[in-house]
Amino acid sequence: MLHTLAISNYRSLRNLVVPLGRLNVVTGANGCGKSNLYRAFRLLSETALGGAVASIAREGGLPSVLWAGPESFGKSVKRGAHPVQGGRRREPVHLCMGFAGDDLSYAVDFGLPSPPFGSFGLDPEIKREAIWHGAVLRKANAVVERRNSEISNRAEGNRWEVIAQHVPAYESLLTHVADPRSAPEVLLLRESIRSWRFYDHFRTDADAPARQIQVGTRTPVLSHDGRDVAAALQTIREIGDGTRLDEAVADAFPGAYVEVTADNGRFAIEFHQDGLLRPLTQAELSDGTLRYLLWVAALLTPRPPQLMVLNEPETSLHPDLMPALARLIEMAAERSQILVVSHSAPLIAALGRIKNSDAIRLVKELGETQIEGQGPLDAPPWHWPDR
Repeated sequence: MLHTLAISNYRSLRNLVVPLGRLNVVTGANGCGKSNLYRAFRLLSETALGGAVASIAREGGLPSVLWAGPESFGKSVKRGAHPVQGGRRREPVHLCMGFAGDDLSYAVDFGLPSPPFGSFGLDPEIKREAIWHGAVLRKANAVVERRNSEISNRAEGNRWEVIAQHVPAYESLLTHVADPRSAPEVLLLRESIRSWRFYDHFRTDADAPARQIQVGTRTPVLSHDGRDVAAALQTIREIGDGTRLDEAVADAFPGAYVEVTADNGRFAIEFHQDGLLRPLTQAELSDGTLRYLLWVAALLTPRPPQLMVLNEPETSLHPDLMPALARLIEMAAERSQILVVSHSAPLIAALGRIKNSDAIRLVKELGETQIEGQGPLDAPPWHWPDR
């Protein structure tokens, strides 16, 4: 389980250190930085997939995603006595992301590309990476480090040895180092991060993939766009918990149940309701009903991930469905760590009644996203790798 998420200089997240529990609910007013937190978390996960540099470039490069305010705020600025003004930069330009977990922790530092830029001037460079044991990075608990193009690990006798040189600036050590003997921590951490799942705004329009009949195979993990929802539901019924599937559907729609039909390998959903003489197919379902079935397929997965991040799962759902959705998320939290980003008051209230759920309310002050009520000494301890 992750205990801390740290983001520095990503859009409005100038220096945010977030404590994490088993079930985390991120809330706040529009524009407070909830989407930035979600996007930064997803960007962090893409480091293990080799896609972080490309994702930053697609957003316009490092200058476009960096914190746009000053390096620090003086006391007079915070009191409103003086306007915000820029000054001479004291620190190198950097975008840092990291997390602390039960066992292994990780941080990465992106910086501006070194000239000459060539045709890839929007690509940031990875300047520093570190993997360590425990909550806070120290020299004593670090196990793998990357400085610019060189990667080292802690070997026998507590000595450091170089395991890779001339590493491309666009490539993370998580994708470059693959030897389980010299650096087993890299392999373990990479597979752990790659197991994370992010679900964000399933499409439910008339042409949405989830409304189309698809060729189905065993699907223990719902795809990000929900195109295999019928196969995922049938997989839950056959190798997962079919009883919980039926209970989750009946919880939201009393008297209703779902069947999945297969015709020459093509899977379709049949949604049965009291009072109707025939079932409805996925093409006929309302946006809210289809979206709820998508959440059932995602959250009751027979292959639960270590971490699941849900961005505004309440979209298109009636407020009356929020208690049922909260109970579905509660079931998922029994097997996975969950982070929910939401601005739905009914869903937030329902999740808040769950034991051991943690509310993280974001606020914005002088353009900077902060956690409401978190003082300088309240944040979890965190140290970034030095340049």
